[in-house]
Amino acid sequence: MKALITGASSGIGRDMARYLAQKGFDLILVARREDRIKELQKELSGVSVRCITTDVGRVEDCLALYETVKDDQIDMLINNAGFGLAGEFVRTDMDTELNMIDVNVRAVHILTKLFLRDFVARDHGIILNVASSAGFMPGPLLSTYYATKNYVLRLSEAIYEELRRKGSKVKISVLCPGPVNTEFNQVAKVKFAVDGISSEFCAHTAIDGALKGKLIIIPGGMMKAGLFFRRFVPEKTLLKLAYGFQRRKNEK
Repeated sequence: MKALITGASSGIGRDMARYLAQKGFDLILVARREDRIKELQKELSGVSVRCITTDVGRVEDCLALYETVKDDQIDMLINNAGFGLAGEFVRTDMDTELNMIDVNVRAVHILTKLFLRDFVARDHGIILNVASSAGFMPGPLLSTYYATKNYVLRLSEAIYEELRRKGSKVKISVLCPGPVNTEFNQVAKVKFAVDGISSEFCAHTAIDGALKGKLIIIPGGMMKAGLFFRRFVPEKTLLKLAYGFQRRKNEK
């Protein structure tokens, strides 16, 4: 079995690589930071590990990545690369936001489509897209990030149903964690108001769920409960609560 992981240099992607290696998967690690994935490559033993340095935020790099590995008989694609940016929409930097859309949305869209076509032709393969609990909610003060994760969640759900209707053996899952203790916090310039789960726990839960063919994977009981009860809150009330919650995070 072989898995390709984008954003493999740190956080959830790195811990997914470690866990998959323990399960005997050969790996293709994809990231912008070559030193980080090379360091991870040295750590992993007993499996084949290939490193590819590229920027999936660029369409041409996504296409080149696929062309490079399309004959490698990949069994599992993990679209993990992504980042966030906090602040009022009117004040946040547009170039950064457009790059976020490229990484969080366009790269996921391109790679999912290209690899899914191969998986469907072989009637075998697993896609794990990393979204967020943010995909279920409005996100004032993190508006673009929340919107990108909603795209990933809804795209994955739609593909799941299309595959199910065809009786395909190809599986697609979407990971929707709440706060996770990773470098995301520093990049997005936020601090969580509640304690995050460990990246390792999140990664293990995601891989186990994807291998079982679970559609939506939500690590941790607290986040599952929160998402269950949110459906009973009116939308405008939810917006007010989300804004207040996000503002407190930014002030910490």
